[in-house]
Amino acid sequence: MRARLLALALITILALPGVAWAQSLGNPADGSSFAISSSPQYPAPGSTATLSFLSSALELSRATISVSANGKKIYQGSVQSVPVTLGKAGSVTTITATVVSEGTNYNQTLTIQPQDVALVVEPISSAPVLYPGKPRVPLGGSARIVAMANLRSSGGKLFDPATLSYAWTIDGTQIANSSGIGKRAIMVAAPLQYRSRTVSVTVMSADGNLVGGASLSLIPFEPSVRIYENDPLLGVRFERALSGNFAITGSESALYAAPFSLPTNKGTPRIQWFLNGAAAQTGSSITLRPAGSGQGNASLSLTASVGESSMATANLSLTFGGKPSTNFFGL
Repeated sequence: MRARLLALALITILALPGVAWAQSLGNPADGSSFAISSSPQYPAPGSTATLSFLSSALELSRATISVSANGKKIYQGSVQSVPVTLGKAGSVTTITATVVSEGTNYNQTLTIQPQDVALVVEPISSAPVLYPGKPRVPLGGSARIVAMANLRSSGGKLFDPATLSYAWTIDGTQIANSSGIGKRAIMVAAPLQYRSRTVSVTVMSADGNLVGGASLSLIPFEPSVRIYENDPLLGVRFERALSGNFAITGSESALYAAPFSLPTNKGTPRIQWFLNGAAAQTGSSITLRPAGSGQGNASLSLTASVGESSMATANLSLTFGGKPSTNFFGL
C-alpha cells in the first residue's frame, strides 16, 4: 500500500504543466531509472538551458548517453551536463535521452517550453528633471517591481498579461497579499546597507499550461547630492558636476543642487544651503553675488534630506573677485 501511494504522489507532481521537472526514479524496466533536470527552472526564449542527469539505480560514471532535441542529436558520449539552445517564446523543445549501462538501454524524455518574463525596477527615489539616467534603489526607501510577461502558446498565441496569475516571492518568502491574477507589480522595501534582496515572480496562465518566471537582486545605494552650474544661456550644466574649487568670475553665479537616490515615498528632498557655515537659503538653486572690491574666498555647503534618516551633503570652496573671463564660452 505504501509503494502505491508513493507512485501516485509522484505522478501528481510530474503532471504539473509548464515546469521542467526532473523525472522520478523508479523501476529500471519502466524507463525511469534516471532523471533529467533542466537549469534554470524558467529559461528565457533563445537562451541556453543545461541538462543534468542523475540516478541512484545506474552507475552513470560507467555509462554512455545519447541526447536529442526535437529529434536532432545534440550529444553522445559519457554522461555529463549537456547544453541545449531553446527557441522562441512558447516553442516546445522535447529532450530525449538514452542511457546505455551494461548493455541495457534506458530512455527518458523532458519537455521545455521557454516563456518571456522580465522584471523592471522602478525605484521610488529622486533624480533631476530630464536626467538621462535611471534613479537607483534608495537606501532606507523602496522600489516598485513590475513583471513584464510575454507568455505564448506553442502556436504563438499571446496571453493577455491581465489574465495571468503572478506569485511573488521576496527572499524565499511568498507574499500572498501581493500575488494573484493580474497583480503584475509589487512594492519592495530596500534592503539594509551592504546587503541585497532577492525578488522572484512565477507567472502562470489561467489554464495552468504555461509557466514562466524571473528573479533579480535589489542592491541599495547611498544617497548623494551634486552641484552644477546653472548657465543663463545653456541651462543647468549636467555634463559636469562641480567639486573642489569654483571661481566666481562674473558679477554673479547661479548654482543648482541635484539630489540622487534619496527616497521620495515620504515627499521630495529638502535642500538647505549654507554659506560660511550659516544657513543661506532653501531650494534647488542659489545665486551668489560677490560684494565689495578685491578678491576673497568662502565655503559653500548644502544638505539634501528626507525626514531624519536619509541625508546627503556636498561642499564647494569658492573664490571671487578675480579677473573676469573675456571668452564667450567662459574659457
